[in-house]
Amino acid sequence: MSARMAAAVLRRFGGPEVLRVERVDEPGCPEGASLVDVSLAGVNFDDLEHRRGAEPELPLPAVLGVDVVGRRRRDGRRVVALLRRGGGYARVAAAVDAHSVPVPDDVDDAQAVALFEQGATAYGALRLAGRVQAGESVVVTSAAGGVGHLAVQLAVALGAKPVIGVASTAEKRAVVAELGADAVLAPDEVGELRAVTGGRGADLVIDGNGGEQVKAALRGLAPFGRLVSYGWRGGAPGCGWTGVSTEELVDGSIGVAGFWMRHVVDDRVLLTGIADALFDLARRGSLTARIDRVVPLSGVGAAHAAFAARRTIGKVLVDVREVG
Repeated sequence: MSARMAAAVLRRFGGPEVLRVERVDEPGCPEGASLVDVSLAGVNFDDLEHRRGAEPELPLPAVLGVDVVGRRRRDGRRVVALLRRGGGYARVAAAVDAHSVPVPDDVDDAQAVALFEQGATAYGALRLAGRVQAGESVVVTSAAGGVGHLAVQLAVALGAKPVIGVASTAEKRAVVAELGADAVLAPDEVGELRAVTGGRGADLVIDGNGGEQVKAALRGLAPFGRLVSYGWRGGAPGCGWTGVSTEELVDGSIGVAGFWMRHVVDDRVLLTGIADALFDLARRGSLTARIDRVVPLSGVGAAHAAFAARRTIGKVLVDVREVG
């Protein structure tokens, strides 16, 4: 008989209330994977999309959650792992070894899991797709979010100047300023990028929303400036898929690139290299994940609701050891 564990289970698509804590069998462990006794799991936008059924439908029942930290059973090592098929909102997860990275002793669980997936997204958007250079101006939209608040700090650490954050509320803008941004704008002020950059325009914009902010940001790019999209929030006001014409690109001598974390996950050398860089910055005090809240398994639905309403600042975590 399989061992049993607590998990937040999705049995039908819908609102946050469809996530229910149940006792289920522990996952099997396929070749090339290891069982991890999870301590914390992250809440991400993709989890909300899967819960609603907006993404390609998952086979149900399902356990959501794509980033976890815990101890690997086969050797007792503390690891962070990305779970491509979910399974993180549970006491035990089957993590592909190639998608797992050891956590340094001087980085705690909360920082490790908050930095890994979203920090790597921020790093990849800035460095791999954005090719940011010291002295360039960088704009980060949703700068108080899980990716955004790390992108602001990374841009500062990489020598960008000025670093400009965009955030939706006064509370969020105050947090972004504390993170080191040189200027912070409201979303309806993105059209003022040229004024904020002394008339030159921005060298690099990192965006995870799409929609009207992207259109305004494109108009505010300097010649040879770049916009990097790492996603879009379909259904959110002012967000979503955005078309860009070749005429816009040529007229402004600007570029548009995309970044998808999957292409980092699939490259073991790249994944471990970025993780090492993030953990090193964390140890030196140049990068700190802001933890908005830590909820028990029974609080996953409420965490989804707060996340969807954009009431969170930084990373939202689930302590799977606490059922609630």
